[in-house]
Amino acid sequence: MTAPAVLTPPVVVIGAGPIGLAAAAHLLEQGLRPLVLEAGPTAGSAVSEWAHVRLFSTWGEVVDPAAEKLLTPTGWSRPDSSTYPSGGDWVKYYLQPLADTLGDQIRYGARVTGVSKAGRDRVVDADRDAQPYVVQVRHTDGREERITASAVIDASGTWSLPSLAGSSGLPALGEHMASDHVTYRVPDLTDPAVRARYAGKRTAVIGSGASAFTALASLAELARSQNSATTKTVWVLRRGLSGSTYGGGEADQLPARGALGLAAKAAVDEGHAEAVTGFRTEAVERGAEDRLVLVAEDGRRLQAVDEVIVLTGFRPDLSFLSEVRLRLDERLQAPVELAPLIDPNQHSCGTVYPHGHRQLSHPDSGVYLVGMKSYGRAPTFLAMTGYEQVGSIAAALAGETEAADRVELVLPETGVCGGSGLFDTDGAAEPETEGCCVPSAPQLVQLSTISPGPVTTPGSSCNA
Repeated sequence: MTAPAVLTPPVVVIGAGPIGLAAAAHLLEQGLRPLVLEAGPTAGSAVSEWAHVRLFSTWGEVVDPAAEKLLTPTGWSRPDSSTYPSGGDWVKYYLQPLADTLGDQIRYGARVTGVSKAGRDRVVDADRDAQPYVVQVRHTDGREERITASAVIDASGTWSLPSLAGSSGLPALGEHMASDHVTYRVPDLTDPAVRARYAGKRTAVIGSGASAFTALASLAELARSQNSATTKTVWVLRRGLSGSTYGGGEADQLPARGALGLAAKAAVDEGHAEAVTGFRTEAVERGAEDRLVLVAEDGRRLQAVDEVIVLTGFRPDLSFLSEVRLRLDERLQAPVELAPLIDPNQHSCGTVYPHGHRQLSHPDSGVYLVGMKSYGRAPTFLAMTGYEQVGSIAAALAGETEAADRVELVLPETGVCGGSGLFDTDGAAEPETEGCCVPSAPQLVQLSTISPGPVTTPGSSCNA
């Protein structure tokens, strides 16, 4: 009697977002077996939480090539490559179909609570390299299990751990006590209840990246739509205003990204938002009528606000990786070989050098942080970079070293990165361009959280 075949343990992928699903597609392309563990109930659960926000990358830049190969035989076709999806579009017309194609290779409601080498905590050296990984999982019903893995690709992102209002990296004094009037996400002003929360109110927006631009433009549009002088925004900046404050603007090779910065500038120029510079928040105090007062380290106190939107970035959750040996940069919490390539003090997302498995490796071989999580606290990530990462890693795990080392990604230069948010006018065309890609006269982009035009996909249509 023939003995049953012994299956090699799967490569566990943590997270069924854009990069995690792309990792699964690349692993399959290399003949490897993925198992995707997703804490949420659906594919792209984190993206669904910012479904109302439009990306500043086009469909042509947010669909992974290996995933597209997997999808095409099912009758799926890519939406118009020149149009911009919202987060909701990205989930509905790409991530969920891709997850459906992967089928039972994804487990939902499966939160990873620990990763280790089998029988070895992080201290033990003996025979360590020969041991597989064990991944501890807690399911939504409370059940726990351990899964043996040949390798682990952590694509869990940073969405669950937003940075705080306090400029020291710690919560501002009183920040937690004021949590009923503080949010760490770009508000969805298409939701009547959310709209009512900010309409006619004074709101502080803390942050200087794309998400902050999105919130500024969104609140300015709310004020315009009401013709209201009572809907006001205070933009709290830790640094001063400069020529680079609003990103790449006219020079941005991603026109939508540049236009987002211009929309934020318009909010300030038109008086819907006032900028407060050099303000490093130390405390959030309760004032009269339950309003909030922001207090700076230098003692300055801002006029009371009704709501605070903190958009100061995100940080990686490394707690469940405490038993594996990682080599992380002490500042960015990114892999040490990657950190100098993505340092936000030196690079925008467009000046990041191509990188792959070698820059993402750690002392425990076969464990990788990818996607936004690989960037640690750097806000310079683009989806195209993540797709290149997981393609290289999948090839390396399959023993295809030459292919794994072939990373040739070219990214659009200049501008702001991190967060998301293209907002454009309904039905608006892209600005006319000269040469290959730089708009000659980019227009200010008016906020619209309704997608501008139909994009046909098999069996349905969508706005993108």
